[in-house]
Amino acid sequence: MNVWGWVIAVHVLCAVVWVGGMFFAYVVLRPSLSALEPLQRIAIHTQVFRRFFLVIWHAMPLILISGFAVLFGFYGGPAYVGWNIHLMMLLGLIMSAVFLFIVFGPYARFRRTTDRNRAAAAMDTIRKLIAVNLVLGIITVIVAFLG
Repeated sequence: MNVWGWVIAVHVLCAVVWVGGMFFAYVVLRPSLSALEPLQRIAIHTQVFRRFFLVIWHAMPLILISGFAVLFGFYGGPAYVGWNIHLMMLLGLIMSAVFLFIVFGPYARFRRTTDRNRAAAAMDTIRKLIAVNLVLGIITVIVAFLG
């Protein structure tokens, strides 16, 4: 396998971790936690957010770096790729911006608060933004395979 195969493998694996993690959190974990008391849910979300956001904090830049490396190093630049790559780049940048907004906005508030209601409000905002990123991630995966 040449170097570009490795770069694409890193790109795809990081995307799988990010989109798959959001899918699991939104479709499996969150509904399962509804059986717990609010304080227990907050405690579990504290651990889940810390671990998942740390993973994505590393995966997201790797996706961007590897994507742009392939775009410019392998394909020769934006002029030489199809619409799907342009759309995938746009969606990836939007997803990255949403992730950064989550981390520096509602997640930062969630970590700082000791008030259960404020923590719940921050969790709700995080949940909604993760849903946005999940939809964008699924669209990105579909677009990646359409070209």
